[in-house]
Amino acid sequence: MRILIAALLLLPVVCFSQPGIEKHYKIYDTRTQKTTTIEEIAAGCKDADVLFFGEEHNDSAGHYLEAEFFKALYKVYGDKLALSMEMFETDCQLVLDEYLDGYISEDRFIKESRPWSNYKDYKPAVEFARQNKLDVIAANTPRRYVNMVSRKGMRSLDSLPKASKKYLPPLPYDTLAGRYYEKFKGFMGGGSPGTNNPKIYYSQSLWDAGMSYSIYQYWKKNKDKKIFHMVGRFHCDEKLGTLAQLQNKKSSLKILNISCFSDASFDNPDWSKFSHLGDYIILTDPGLKKTF
Repeated sequence: MRILIAALLLLPVVCFSQPGIEKHYKIYDTRTQKTTTIEEIAAGCKDADVLFFGEEHNDSAGHYLEAEFFKALYKVYGDKLALSMEMFETDCQLVLDEYLDGYISEDRFIKESRPWSNYKDYKPAVEFARQNKLDVIAANTPRRYVNMVSRKGMRSLDSLPKASKKYLPPLPYDTLAGRYYEKFKGFMGGGSPGTNNPKIYYSQSLWDAGMSYSIYQYWKKNKDKKIFHMVGRFHCDEKLGTLAQLQNKKSSLKILNISCFSDASFDNPDWSKFSHLGDYIILTDPGLKKTF
C-alpha cells in the first residue's frame, strides 16, 4: 500500500518470465471455496465492470500476475478492456496517452510522467496496452495535493485555482468512516505520532477518492468496457477504500477484487483466514526475492 510514505527507492528489479513461476503462487476463489486459475477468473468477469488487483508493491510474483491477468482478460474481452493504475497521477494522463499513441519516445515518457521508481514492475502491462491499443487510466491524485492535505487539511484544496482542481475528485471528497478508518489507524501504529491527526487520514482518503473518481469518469464514457485496476491492496482489501468509494458513486457497478500478498503459510494455507479480504485471494511464495 502507498500510504503517505515518500517515493520508492531505486533497487534491482526481479522480472518473471521463466517457466516454473506457477509454483510460487496459489489462487483461491472465496465464493466457490476452491483454488482456481487466472483463466477461470478472467472468464468469470463476464458480468463485472471493474476488477481490482490489490498488490504488495514489492511482490515479484504479484507483478508477474498483474500482467498475466491483464493478458488473460484481453483474450476474453479484446478491445473492450482498459487498464487503470494507481502508479500514474491524473496530471500525467496526456503524457501517458502520447506515449501509448506513439507520439513520444519511452525515454521522454518516463522522464515526464513521474512513474514510480519500480516502473519496470509495471512496464509489461503498460507495453501490452500500448501494443494492443488499449486505454490506460492515470488514476491517482497528484502527490502535491495529497501533501497539501497532510499539511494543511482537506479544506486547503478549496483555494486551488480551477485549472488545478481538474486533477482532483469533486470537493469536498468522501473520507469513509468506520472499518477503513480503524484499519488505517492500526496500520499506522495505533498511538504513534501523527496517527490521531485527521489530516493524515484525509490525505489517504484523497488517494481513494481520486482513484475512484478517475475510474468512474472513464466508466461513464465507456460503459461497454471492463476496467482492470492495479493498486496497493490496502486500497481495496475487504472492499474498502478506493473500491468502497467507487461503489458509493454507482451502487449498481459490479466490482470484483483480488487480494495478492506473500504469507508464511504459503505451503499449507488456511484459506478461511483470508476469505474476508476479497473475491479472490492470491498467496505468493514469501521465499521469492522482492523487487525492492
